[in-house]
Amino acid sequence: MTETIGNPLSWSVDAIRGAGRRVEAAAETVGSHDLTEPKVRTIDMEDLRECLRLGWEDFKACRSDVVFLVVLYPIVGLAMAWMASHGRLAPLLFPAAAGFALVGPAAAVGLYELSRRRERGEEPSWGDALAVTASPSFGAILALALMQGLVFAVWIGTAQGIWAMSLGPDAPTSAMAFFREVLTTEAGWSMAITGLAAGAIFAGVVLAASVVSFPLLLDRPVGLPVAVLTSLRVTARNPGPIIVWGMIVAGLLVLGTLPLFLGLIVVLPVLGHATWHLYRKAVVPLPGWR
Repeated sequence: MTETIGNPLSWSVDAIRGAGRRVEAAAETVGSHDLTEPKVRTIDMEDLRECLRLGWEDFKACRSDVVFLVVLYPIVGLAMAWMASHGRLAPLLFPAAAGFALVGPAAAVGLYELSRRRERGEEPSWGDALAVTASPSFGAILALALMQGLVFAVWIGTAQGIWAMSLGPDAPTSAMAFFREVLTTEAGWSMAITGLAAGAIFAGVVLAASVVSFPLLLDRPVGLPVAVLTSLRVTARNPGPIIVWGMIVAGLLVLGTLPLFLGLIVVLPVLGHATWHLYRKAVVPLPGWR
């Protein structure tokens, strides 16, 4: 049979159909294929130290690859700092920087894959990190990432509302004027305390819902509802260690902003790899898991 070259209209139709099939396939993975709830374990502070140690080992083994993957984040941080210092966005600089903790679990999915492959004795590369898009649970992973992005947007809106109620709706004339008002006025201190309390609530909710969700979705075909529920169960069973883990993450992210956000090149991958090992500690593996 003679093959003919399709016209642009037929190309467009085929492309739309193909995209629709991919979206439909991804949407089907949001629901739970395996409704069996994974068993969770009790962890302690020694487990957290072990996770950080293993995360550091993974970082050293995959250093060139993970640096390639996370180098964008310091650039974004520097861009935000420049916008705040040269514009009128200073009040949103700290909330945006703190938002790294809200979207970090989603941003680290590729790092989980590197740790998973290294755990199997493979020699992973940055290309393997991008292979998560072919995961059977990619639709659920994407949905959870979008949910975290929505939480981040709500957090920024909340922070802006706290600023407007505390210091007024008018934008500061400069970054220095804003920081001076925050540190030297009663209204500024009130805004800082209220903002920290609100941020802690947002971070706590995200941490409880995602501490093991993304690694679990990558590791098993459980779907989004079971993954989030399992993460909540891990948190409920280990409230002390999970709170400490959240504090470790927050503290290291603050250190990672120094100097000039460049520390994130090391901090983000170490935390990403460590989170994979935290998942391994907290969730009982399937029978026959290597």
